[in-house]
Amino acid sequence: MAEIHIQRLQPKHLQLIRSIAELGQLSLAAQELALTQPAASRMLGEIERYVGSPIFLRTPKGMEPTAVGSALARRAQNVLEEMREAAREVEAIQRGLTGKIRIGAVTGGAVGYVVPAIRALKAEASTIDIHVDVAPSGEMIRDLLSGQYDFVLGRIPAGIDARQFHVEGATMEEVEIVVHHSHPLVNVDRLNISDMAHFPWVMQAPGTPLRQAVENVFIEEGAPIPRNIVNTTSLLVMIAMLASSNAIAPMSREVSDLLCRQTPVGNLTTLKMETPIEVTPYHLITLNGKRLSPVAARLRELLLGHFMSRSR
Repeated sequence: MAEIHIQRLQPKHLQLIRSIAELGQLSLAAQELALTQPAASRMLGEIERYVGSPIFLRTPKGMEPTAVGSALARRAQNVLEEMREAAREVEAIQRGLTGKIRIGAVTGGAVGYVVPAIRALKAEASTIDIHVDVAPSGEMIRDLLSGQYDFVLGRIPAGIDARQFHVEGATMEEVEIVVHHSHPLVNVDRLNISDMAHFPWVMQAPGTPLRQAVENVFIEEGAPIPRNIVNTTSLLVMIAMLASSNAIAPMSREVSDLLCRQTPVGNLTTLKMETPIEVTPYHLITLNGKRLSPVAARLRELLLGHFMSRSR
């Protein structure tokens, strides 16, 4: 049996093994790795000497891995990914992108802006500890003032001195009416809010901006405000109510897009409204004088980029 020296394999060797296994051609693997074909062939010979056996067979269809080659290709992929992850982690530590972040957001902002920003940050620093709370703005501003949040995406409630905050961006929250696909109003075009008054509703508590926006439309159209209402901030409760009854739920467009179009949940759909419903704008809010950690500042930068690009 030939002597085995697998410990001599270097990252360049592993990259070649992986590329040949994926592409099936030595020439294509050489091109991907910016090597000449003779150089790639010599490197493959070197690998096989270290391993002590052939790792690819030349066939009319291309290069096919042997049993040893398949095992090495699988291991090579894992090792290279670990090395990339190690490099990302070291870079994140050097940039200060470690530690914990806690932020708050209104529901639409969490879905539409916070989630994409977190994905981008996790691509840079996967081990950071991120906490996201979805809550009414009044609660979030109170917790921001007490130091529990790094920043929030929400609204400054009436009676709170706005001079305490650094406020950026402004996005209107557009509301859609969500129901189960079997609801009697699903196939009706250009609905008025009065058409829905006698159905059960499930929505946020009185005084919240979304609830006020819906009630204002009832008032403006001279329609009675529904009396059969379940009050909840839980999206799961809303979904369960909609899936099991003829209930109606107002939701921000970002949330209804997610539930009804992007990743359909519970056979939910939206009604075709005559009059649009819009909630007062929300903002990216930071406490004046608060010094953010590097990782919190980076998330805020990413979030602000998404937020400002879509709020223009």
